[in-house]
Amino acid sequence: MKYVLTGSLGNITKPLTEKLVAAGHDVTVISSHPEREAAITKLGAKAAIGSVGDAGFLSRTFKGADAVYTMVPPNFTTPDWKAYIRGMGKIYAAAIQSSGVKKVVNLSSIGAQLAEGCGPVSGIHFVELELNNLAGVDILHLRPAFFYTNLYSSIGLIKTAGFYGNNYGAETTVVLTHPDDIAGTAAKELLALDFTGKSILYIASDERDSREIAAVLGAAIGKPGLAYVEFKDEDALKGAVQAGLPEDVAANFVEMGSSLRSGKMIADYKKHPVSLSKTKLEDFAKEFAIAYKNS
Repeated sequence: MKYVLTGSLGNITKPLTEKLVAAGHDVTVISSHPEREAAITKLGAKAAIGSVGDAGFLSRTFKGADAVYTMVPPNFTTPDWKAYIRGMGKIYAAAIQSSGVKKVVNLSSIGAQLAEGCGPVSGIHFVELELNNLAGVDILHLRPAFFYTNLYSSIGLIKTAGFYGNNYGAETTVVLTHPDDIAGTAAKELLALDFTGKSILYIASDERDSREIAAVLGAAIGKPGLAYVEFKDEDALKGAVQAGLPEDVAANFVEMGSSLRSGKMIADYKKHPVSLSKTKLEDFAKEFAIAYKNS
């Protein structure tokens, strides 16, 4: 099989590449960074250097593939984050259509059922729609939960303020997953290629509330009893901007937290029971402790 993967050497694409190569397949990894070509080649894959924002480049690279894996790379400098994400959906759709690819595994997100009110995830909602408009192409949208690795962004707050916090409640259920678990699911689906039509698949590794997350992370870093503090939306926005995020990006993160707080973000997930993947919060906490120590 020939696979083309977007996402360069990111937290999902790198282990996904390793799994597909180990299974004996022809894998091409797209990266916008020429300096990563050697590392991609070392994994046993081919590097295609170019921008995922270039539909022509994507079409040429996708051509002849049995399946492609798509994801929207982060862009924290765009003046309109949702518009950027939706625009990437249009570019991917155009490239898939012109290349003749018939199987696509797309990285979406929990909450992507929401066309508005869920920050960047509402942008991903429109990526799903753009891809679903493709006739004769089987699309599987992976909807993983909150990445464990996003918790690394709290290290600075914990070190400087002595607590962990966000703009949702201490008892708010946060569905979590590890990038390795996402890569495992993506590999399984790409190797089987038995999905048809337009479908979604939720991926989750654990379900914990914010107070539990604080307790587990605190225990791992030698701060037992680490407190969780709920921020008001306006304070969360102010803090994110002060931390260096552009206001539009910060506002989108706050909006996503508000959607989680209300329960809207995980409402559709609750309608689709899933078997939790192997990596639990306590497992990730060991990785978090290493990052915390080294930061």
